[in-house]
Amino acid sequence: SHAAFLALGEDVCSAAWEMDTVEGAREDSACLLTLLHRPSRLQLALPLAAKDAASVAAALAGVRSVLGADGTGRVFRAVLTDNGVEFSDEGAIAALIGEGPGETRLFYCDPGRSDQKGACERNHVEIRKLLPKGRGLRFDRLAPADLSLAMSHVNSEPRGALGFATPARAFRAMLGADAEALLDAYGVEDVPVGELDLTPGLIARAREERGDAPLS
Repeated sequence: SHAAFLALGEDVCSAAWEMDTVEGAREDSACLLTLLHRPSRLQLALPLAAKDAASVAAALAGVRSVLGADGTGRVFRAVLTDNGVEFSDEGAIAALIGEGPGETRLFYCDPGRSDQKGACERNHVEIRKLLPKGRGLRFDRLAPADLSLAMSHVNSEPRGALGFATPARAFRAMLGADAEALLDAYGVEDVPVGELDLTPGLIARAREERGDAPLS
């Protein structure tokens, strides 16, 4: 429960991850799994073939394969998510994020209280600058290169809450080699401030250059 999450104490709660999904076009079964690291504001966006428990488990298995069992245990001390059906397989998610016997690492918001994971919700605004809602964008057409490009720009935007450091740099400073492994695996690179582009045109131009069809 969220109450149990808060009972972990301020240090653990402030270092937790928030997990959610972002949807594309109404007729599109694909969506994105988002993972936000609270202290650095680093957000990963992983493709899901469908908004269901099996797809979430597959995406988290990919994360675990990057970090290994030990790294997963170091990085994901606590994860807070909502009560969506895609997060209903509590046992599978808990095992994948490294939960062991006698401990709890996976926690759920109270029903109807998505604001309890507000950092993740707020950072979705940054993703929506690149993949706007209501434009009929087909997430099943998103290539890994599209997500790498989008999240490189999102995580290279200086944040006032970080003393105007970027989420990517803060993440590396906090989690070292584990952070580097995740960023490398998902193609998140540093983008110079003068080259930041948080508009839909960024992905549209990249897809056109590759000869890929538009997302809508």
